[in-house]
Amino acid sequence: MRFDVLTLFPEMIQEACSHSIMKRAVESDIISINTVNPRDYTLDKHKKVDDTPYGGGAGMVLMAQPYVDAYESIEKSEKSITLMMSPQGQTFDNKLCRKLADYEQIVILCGHYEGFDERIRDIIKPKEISIGDFVLTGGELPALCIIDSISRKLDGTLGKIESMEEDSFENGLLEYPQYTKPREYRGLKVPDVLLNGNHSLIAEYRHEEQLKRTKERRPDLYEKYCDK
Repeated sequence: MRFDVLTLFPEMIQEACSHSIMKRAVESDIISINTVNPRDYTLDKHKKVDDTPYGGGAGMVLMAQPYVDAYESIEKSEKSITLMMSPQGQTFDNKLCRKLADYEQIVILCGHYEGFDERIRDIIKPKEISIGDFVLTGGELPALCIIDSISRKLDGTLGKIESMEEDSFENGLLEYPQYTKPREYRGLKVPDVLLNGNHSLIAEYRHEEQLKRTKERRPDLYEKYCDK
């Protein structure tokens, strides 16, 4: 999987992908991360990529020319998709994540300031994606969330496939509670069922905990699960 990220802050993307599981995925050629800075494509001698909005208003708007030229410089595969990080977009969830993981290449546009000149949308026609009903200063953090989440779906990224299969949302439920050593800490003990080595009882306990936790914390998910 190749990720091409259009960003004014390429170091944010590269640095975040140079640690832990993401670093191993890059080193194992499971994913590749390419950043493209629109400042390198602006025709302005001062490397300007934004300007005041027509019609007035606060803030600065990202100009079409440097973003469109930067986007068009990227070689696209036959199985690629372009995403724009935007609070106006479709909410990113596990279902969409699995769908995006089937692509060979994902191009991501990261905004900043007051957002994109609308002609960027008109020309590039990206799929707009949001990570929630809130606004951030730029699209880099949402882009990293998407890169990380999709990368986990790719074969070889995680040590064991079970690691992903037992994640929250994979079976429509939240993940069960986890414990490690010591067996007791500040009077709180690991449930006995996890210590007896009976895998069928452990699986039953964990499923019951998933149901309980999902019903308490995400009743919307619980209802969907029960309606299957």
